[in-house]
Amino acid sequence: MKKSRTPLLAAVLTAALVVTGCAGGAADESSDADGAAPQTLKVAAVMSPMTDVVEAAGEAIEDGYEIELVEVADYITANTILNSGDVYANFSQHIPYMETFNEGNDGTLVGVQPVYNFVIAFYSKTLDDIADLPEGATVAIPDDPSNTGRALKLLAGNDIVALDPEVDPYASTVKDIVDNPKNLQFLQVPIASLNAAYEEADLVFQWPSHIKALGLTPEEDGLITELDDTFALNVVVQQADADSAATAALKKAFTSDEVREVIESNGTIETAW
Repeated sequence: MKKSRTPLLAAVLTAALVVTGCAGGAADESSDADGAAPQTLKVAAVMSPMTDVVEAAGEAIEDGYEIELVEVADYITANTILNSGDVYANFSQHIPYMETFNEGNDGTLVGVQPVYNFVIAFYSKTLDDIADLPEGATVAIPDDPSNTGRALKLLAGNDIVALDPEVDPYASTVKDIVDNPKNLQFLQVPIASLNAAYEEADLVFQWPSHIKALGLTPEEDGLITELDDTFALNVVVQQADADSAATAALKKAFTSDEVREVIESNGTIETAW
């Protein structure tokens, strides 16, 4: 089926939908040349390779549907416009991040299909070996709860810090560090700001899709790495749409050969189905 792409800045998203006549919401109908009226499913995504996967799914979607990629600037916007019904689905997050959004925003989002998993890592501009991390080093980690826990769990798993054994490591915070032998100083910033922190901090946690902009990969440049199925990226929809025919078509498209080809061509991600 056909696909379409809508670059859209987060700050003007709502206005743009109205001005362009897209106020009909997440799932619209448009006539094909043969008179058919496929259902258009708007899917929000933040950046490559997420946007690439959405476009590949658009090539694979079954007759009766088409996918319209809606590019947004950040992960919060991707969830906000889905929760409000301006898009039908998004593909930009793992389930723990989605659950954090739901808790803080009265959200009704659900993950319906894991698509790919990815290696995350800690990087350093000045170090070649994690063993050389200096006393009092600054460590930059994400500020959202799910990725904070992931970063701290990775540090604890490599004996750099120790976490309170009574706390679920996935839900841990800096306050749950019970042993910090190198007196590390933690800087917490949004994921999108971690690349900037790479210039100043001694150690930086980052997703591969972001660190790629600095010419780095987890396989070549990560000092410590982790691949955890808990954090596989999912297709996410509103709970009311979880069992719909349109969602079934999305799930099929996002596990298609076209999507598999995109994933297998990217060395930092792997299929999760």
